Amino acid sequence: MLEIIRIHNELLGTYGDRGNADVLKYRAALRKIPARVTDISYLDPVPKSGDIYLLGGAEDAAQILSLTALRKGSVLARAANKGAVVLAICAGFQILGSRYLTRDEEIAGLGLLDVETTPGDRRLVGDIAVATDLFHQPLTGFENHSSVTTLGTDASPFGKVLQGNGNGVAGVDGAIKKNVFGTYLHGPVLARNPEFADLLLERAVGSTLSAVNDELATRYAMWRRELIK
Repeated sequence: MLEIIRIHNELLGTYGDRGNADVLKYRAALRKIPARVTDISYLDPVPKSGDIYLLGGAEDAAQILSLTALRKGSVLARAANKGAVVLAICAGFQILGSRYLTRDEEIAGLGLLDVETTPGDRRLVGDIAVATDLFHQPLTGFENHSSVTTLGTDASPFGKVLQGNGNGVAGVDGAIKKNVFGTYLHGPVLARNPEFADLLLERAVGSTLSAVNDELATRYAMWRRELIK
């Protein structure tokens, strides 16, 4: 049974990122791969048994509350070190970094990605498209944040920004380290980019997935890419 852990949706679910879990479960089912989505409240311990862990976007206060809860036991870091897949969007991405700064304080992150986030001087809102070596076609999403995220030497960018802002510096979006993915792409990103969902599933099950006919998802992804300026 493939276990998809949706972390703190009551805190990290501001921009519909909860849909990423549903996309993963659906596309696993297309391959006859049994999968379940487990929702974890910030009051609950994070299971060690997850194959894929998902974090979404949030406002500042909710982000800090989620981070405080995730520090207990370092389960997410331990799972990632053992090869579990982690996808973190926006605030979730910032949480995975080494540290981030608000207007009022400096906060240590979980350290899964070598990135630092600082406040920016403007709101970065709108459609975003990135090119990545992981896929032949660009990925699309929607961003809404005012932070600037800088990569350290131990992190690689998720992709090069074709449209939008991404990390707000160096023309890149997100960060990757092994099976840990951070990005500013909402959407939900896996609904807008089914190839990305399949990649995460492949990383989780450890084998190449069979091709499937999901015409609606394919047409929607193509339509969003056609809108790239």
